[in-house]
Amino acid sequence: MTAAVCAVLAGALAGCAAEDPDAGTNGVGKLPADQIQTKAQTAARGAGTVRLAGNLVSQGRTYKLDMRLGQNGAQGQLSTKAATFQLLRVGDALYLKADAGFWEREKGAAPSKNDGTAASKLIGKYVKVPASDPVYKRFSGFTDKSTLLSSLLGLHGKLTAGERGAVDGTRTIRIAAAQGSGGTLDVSLEGKPYPLRLRRAGGAGEVRLTDWGKPVDLRAPAADQVIDYGKSITIGD
Repeated sequence: MTAAVCAVLAGALAGCAAEDPDAGTNGVGKLPADQIQTKAQTAARGAGTVRLAGNLVSQGRTYKLDMRLGQNGAQGQLSTKAATFQLLRVGDALYLKADAGFWEREKGAAPSKNDGTAASKLIGKYVKVPASDPVYKRFSGFTDKSTLLSSLLGLHGKLTAGERGAVDGTRTIRIAAAQGSGGTLDVSLEGKPYPLRLRRAGGAGEVRLTDWGKPVDLRAPAADQVIDYGKSITIGD
């Protein structure tokens, strides 16, 4: 009896030891870290759309963002410590809609009464930002899927992989650069190996990437909701 029990236990333990942690996954967990990163970048490029939400530090400023990015534009919300505003890009046209507090703080951004447009008229309206304006360059990057993801998904330092977890219920594997100090990326082990969560190097922000491939409604605002002016817009921190 004892021998039989031992045999059963030995078989059970052997079965546990042989259990494949990658069973039922897309298999990227078996790959070296650099190949996991490549797979994630390829999946990200191949998806037409993504929702990116979280916090980013750029040029010394901290932004809270919730953007839906497409191949030909984006729409969403961006916040600094002093202002919250909506961004919409359709093709090359970039629109910005800010709250009342934004325009009150940014008096330099509002046209003068001599221009026939009082600052109050900007509230609740989209301002079409000229491509030549510095603001266009500063904020259009937040609406460019290719540029933004290429910048975010490049970790800095020697890559390692192995820590497994989950993001919003989806199984993931984490790759880390420079033992985490160069940033970490959680990649989906289910379906396509999309990047699902990024922690940037040096505490420069954390974002989640969701809704891969889901439609994004990108339409220019109605004409009566747009103010098109070519004066310089200066947006404070």
